[in-house]
Amino acid sequence: MFEKIDIQHLNKWLGSERETVDRITPRLANSLAGVLNEPCGLVDGDIAPVGIHWCLSPDIVPMTELGADGHPARGAFLPPVPLPRRMWAGGELRFSDVFHVGDEVRRISKVTDIALKEGRSGTLCFVTVHHEYTVEDAVILKERHDIVYRGLEAYAKKPPAKAASMPADMMLEIDATPTLLMRYSAVTFNGHRIHYDREYCIHEEFYPGLIVHGPLQANYMLRMACQMNNGRLPDCFSFRGLSPLFDGSHFTVHGKQGDEESSFWVLDANGVMTMQARSE
Repeated sequence: MFEKIDIQHLNKWLGSERETVDRITPRLANSLAGVLNEPCGLVDGDIAPVGIHWCLSPDIVPMTELGADGHPARGAFLPPVPLPRRMWAGGELRFSDVFHVGDEVRRISKVTDIALKEGRSGTLCFVTVHHEYTVEDAVILKERHDIVYRGLEAYAKKPPAKAASMPADMMLEIDATPTLLMRYSAVTFNGHRIHYDREYCIHEEFYPGLIVHGPLQANYMLRMACQMNNGRLPDCFSFRGLSPLFDGSHFTVHGKQGDEESSFWVLDANGVMTMQARSE
């Protein structure tokens, strides 16, 4: 049975809208390029690093308006879901063009769905947000962002099963260091404590270590999709999280090119698939 969650109250946030404007400054673009281990030195007019949209228009509130997890307190734009864990479940990106350094980007965000589901670990609440990014009234990107809220069940001591071995056309190995997580949290202005506060992770959310950001994993796969597409962004890129990815070791990003669509996946050091994606 679902935990006592007043879905009718949460549904009052359906249709909630927010409009923000941000600029892709050289500092912001070069900061993301540095995180992705790409050459820096970008200037106005250059094509921005892929995934730059996840750095735009972060929630910025005073320290007194943060929740215990480091996120802004719920109940303004997003519904006040009474489940403590908040994670990226996945999403979809539909590109019409690229972003450039210097662009002033307008984002219109809307809560389009709120749903309760019963999972193996208890009640889950999924919140879907759609974003539209425009530059000078031209739509550059339409994004679906899936958020999942869940309880504080202890992380299973027995790790998930390893993924079946699959051939890949491209592979990238990355060290999941606290410095990498700190730098990505900084460039996205993400205060979520699961990415930098080890004591909080272990004693409050019962994880064995710091968690690698979902959008960072997706960013690596999106960049690989561009590399396999002669440097061009895919028309559509969708991804979903499967298992938490922790710091302290390396992880690998894999890509397999197909005729109509390509597939991508992230494996932790134990061979567990933590995220998968496809591009068209």
